[in-house]
Amino acid sequence: MGVQFSNFIEGKEIELVELSGKKIAIDAFNTLYQFLSIIRDRMTGEPLRDSKGNITSHLSGLLYRTSNLIETGIRPVFVFDGEPPKFKRKTVEERQERKEEAKKKWEEALKKGEPAIRYAQATSKLTDEMVEDSKKLLDYMGIPWIQAPSEGEAQCAHMVNKNVVWASGSQDWDSLLFGSPRFIKNLSIAGRRKVPKKEAYIEIKPELIELEVVLKNLEITKEQLIILGILVGTDFNDGIKGVGPKTALKLVKKYKTLKGILKEVEWKDEYDPEDIMKFFLKPPLIEKYEIEWKLPQSEKITEFMVEEHDFSRERVDKVIEKIKQGFTEGKQTSIQSWFKK
Repeated sequence: MGVQFSNFIEGKEIELVELSGKKIAIDAFNTLYQFLSIIRDRMTGEPLRDSKGNITSHLSGLLYRTSNLIETGIRPVFVFDGEPPKFKRKTVEERQERKEEAKKKWEEALKKGEPAIRYAQATSKLTDEMVEDSKKLLDYMGIPWIQAPSEGEAQCAHMVNKNVVWASGSQDWDSLLFGSPRFIKNLSIAGRRKVPKKEAYIEIKPELIELEVVLKNLEITKEQLIILGILVGTDFNDGIKGVGPKTALKLVKKYKTLKGILKEVEWKDEYDPEDIMKFFLKPPLIEKYEIEWKLPQSEKITEFMVEEHDFSRERVDKVIEKIKQGFTEGKQTSIQSWFKK
């Protein structure tokens, strides 16, 4: 998902507790997809469902893992995607095709009695109903959320630049291309995780990536980082065939500008790269919104999670108590420091 910089840019591993007291804007769609992907039966790959057959993996992750952030003293605000730009349609269509192919392989693996989770994870789909249920649960938990006009990552980055929050939270490197000074990977999936196909576990830690450090290490500008991303491929374009991150960096350093580079490479994407560049530099944003953390609505959470979606009352009660303690005790000096904007 997004530009592939994983083997090119290194972040700094940190402990979750180091983010205590920080406000973090979380890319909601990216995070919900993570929950839908990893919260599944380890053998069959089936997501969590309630007695009516509704998928609830996203609600499970949202309740339990967000409560861990609150308990640590982190103040999350979730930012939801709005209307995608026209040049993202191809990416969406290609992802849907991959999901269909993965579904076939998933069904074949189940018939053969083989482990199927690897294929099942690739079929994850976030529906409008799931999004609305997620917003509803966040309201009940007292966690603020914002509806972005377009890309959630762009809005998160803008909020960091305006000092409304300290960092963005996402798994997507496009956060850097939208200019987020700081973004955190693995925020909502930190913890002990099983290694696929092995009886072993690893500790996943949050990773801090700072834009200024990245630009300094690569010896390029913010605009040139966007060009680098476009050459490699982003959520909005496929990139140049045969051009990986290292080659792209050499081109950026040699020719400096997008126009200069386009004279040396063959651009085959149907959309103008200048339009993609402009979108990263000036995406649709909202300037007016309210961010307020509130005490959780215990009865509403219980009704929604236990009575409507069959979650364990005992577990849900413990989480509600954890959220309350995180707001009133935790790492904060007072309840006023939690609720002030």
